[in-house]
Amino acid sequence: MTEPDHPTPTTVLFDLGNVLIGWDQTGPLADRMSAEDWQSFAEAADFPALNTAADSGVPITEIIERAAEADPRHGEIVAGYYENFEKSLTGPIDGMAEIVAQLRDSGIRLLGLSNWSAETIHHAPVVAPAISELEDIVVSGRVGLVKPDPAIFELTRDRFCLDPARTVFVDDLPANVEAAERLGFIGHVFSGAASLRTDLSERGLLAQ
Repeated sequence: MTEPDHPTPTTVLFDLGNVLIGWDQTGPLADRMSAEDWQSFAEAADFPALNTAADSGVPITEIIERAAEADPRHGEIVAGYYENFEKSLTGPIDGMAEIVAQLRDSGIRLLGLSNWSAETIHHAPVVAPAISELEDIVVSGRVGLVKPDPAIFELTRDRFCLDPARTVFVDDLPANVEAAERLGFIGHVFSGAASLRTDLSERGLLAQ
């Protein structure tokens, strides 16, 4: 008897930020900077590059120093951001705790793969307890690799002995999903719990 062309997945691999937990970079300094002021700073200081460096494992003290080299004020703002980092986390994404619980109760293996600083990841499960339901998480800042680098997907596959063809990878960024799909994972670009529930139901992981 031959196996079906598309066997039912056995594992769901979740991104964290804006999939299981909300993230708003303006939150930590919202009491002293408007959203517009933050955006102006972020462009001037290239905050996305600084954030990616933190996610790749660069110590936060060094991230602050890098920002300050360009402008001492930038260093102060970045220091304030990390001092109040927990305020960037806006809470669980609506409907996702229920999906995680139902998958867990169905015996589906649940794992995480997140671009996140090793120094701030401890805040995540406090704000979104469903993260604690995951068996384990590959954190980019701990392994020195960031999505969409194929190497972090290969590391995750090997560490958890995953069969990509039976693993659904859920991420809100299309580039990350495309990178996973090139390695044989089943990709889902996350836009909300409702569409994810539909996709997982169609794949046989959740009851309709």
